[in-house]
Amino acid sequence: MSSVEEIRAHAVCIPYPAQGHVNPMLKLAKLLHHKGFHVTFVNTEFNHRRLLKSRGPDSLDGLPDFRFETIPDGLPPSDADDATQDIPSLSDSIRKTCLVSFRSLLAKLNDTHVSSNVVPPVSCIVTDLGMFFAIDAAEELGIPVLLLWTASACGFLGYAHSPHLVQRGDLTAMLKDEREGCLPNGYMETTIDWIPGLKKIRLKDLPSFLFTLDPNDIMLNFILEMIEKASKASAIVVNTFDALEREALDTLSSMFPPIYSIGPLHWLLNQIPQKDLVSNIGSNLWKYEAADCLEWLNSKEPNSVIYVNFGSVADLTPPQMVEFAWGLANSKKAFLWVIRPDMVKDASLIVPDHEFVIETKDRGILLSWCPQEHVLSHPSIGGFLTHSGWNSMLESICAGVPVLCWPFFADQQTNCRFACVEWGIGMEIDRNVKRDEVERLVRELMDEEKGKEMRKHAMEWKKMAEEAVGSEGSSNLNLDKVVKEVLLQLNP
Repeated sequence: MSSVEEIRAHAVCIPYPAQGHVNPMLKLAKLLHHKGFHVTFVNTEFNHRRLLKSRGPDSLDGLPDFRFETIPDGLPPSDADDATQDIPSLSDSIRKTCLVSFRSLLAKLNDTHVSSNVVPPVSCIVTDLGMFFAIDAAEELGIPVLLLWTASACGFLGYAHSPHLVQRGDLTAMLKDEREGCLPNGYMETTIDWIPGLKKIRLKDLPSFLFTLDPNDIMLNFILEMIEKASKASAIVVNTFDALEREALDTLSSMFPPIYSIGPLHWLLNQIPQKDLVSNIGSNLWKYEAADCLEWLNSKEPNSVIYVNFGSVADLTPPQMVEFAWGLANSKKAFLWVIRPDMVKDASLIVPDHEFVIETKDRGILLSWCPQEHVLSHPSIGGFLTHSGWNSMLESICAGVPVLCWPFFADQQTNCRFACVEWGIGMEIDRNVKRDEVERLVRELMDEEKGKEMRKHAMEWKKMAEEAVGSEGSSNLNLDKVVKEVLLQLNP
């Protein structure tokens, strides 16, 4: 019997209720389950319904020692049950309402232990940093709390310095100048060098939520409280690996409780035989048919297809949609494009027009969702046009696939900058997207010397990621340390 089983450790895992947060938290929960933990995975009621809709009514039945529970998110009922909720409204509601219901859930789990002795008492909490109310709950119970940061270490640094950025007043002054038309052209391209760990960063590469003149802005205050609460954690784990973000990780370690890199999580999970996993439990909030797109990719030549996906939150205006569509069409390259049902606001048609469909019918496929890890690792994929969300960036690195970056919000701008400047695997598309630029960059990525150099760098990072999750790799060893020294609080 393992030490975990002897102690009967029970981890309650709670992700922020958005696709890019649920995915890595479920992977971490499965890893803990493999190590012997009893796991309770907590979704919001809204996301629980979405998961049942996309994956089937029995998909979250779980196992005796891997169970699902729910708490309300505090928002009014919504008819839009196939879309990500409004992030500011969701964040504000979480911050104000979720602690009470989470406390009640923990009490119920502990009562179940007392009454039946089937469920072990809650011994630790693993929470997304965006669900920082769970830190208070852990403190009340006197148990360790592990924070999962689902984005990059460099993105975390941008948020970590937000209190200082706000206090300095530089961004406020800049925004006032911008509003009054006083900023010179290209001011947002200004490089700043006074943020430790973020060398060569431009103003435009800082997290988008910091750019507000409103001191009561919901997301700004959510972030400020999030950073304050982070210092109270037992430890913080980041879905990255040492070789990729060593400087950022070292800087964070000087600012917060112990920081551990334990990524790429999906590759750590892949080291475990499927028979040892709760492998039937998935986390995709949109339904897809994997066989359709993989069969289509099988018909294409190696490195000939560009994969396009802007993630689970970004929305495009109809004009932006048209520019991307015709940029892809005019590149004459094969493409697989994921267009969520809720991605284009106020548009009667998902695809731009009939002419586009005719132009691309033999070399383009449009899907509402897909198994991204499998798609990126397919031999026919030669490049990835992405919003630069961290799951997408990390999965692309692990597949050795270079990227075209069109960051949308949050830390995506920071990820884009590091991909293009520090890691040498990407090129940036201007926010004011134009079809000519899309066409040019797609061709450069797929055919020209710069694209070949980026692919070479991506393959080098892929090799380092493989080393990190190996039996003696930094991420694998760090996960063992987190279990032993943090969640079980055994002497190192």
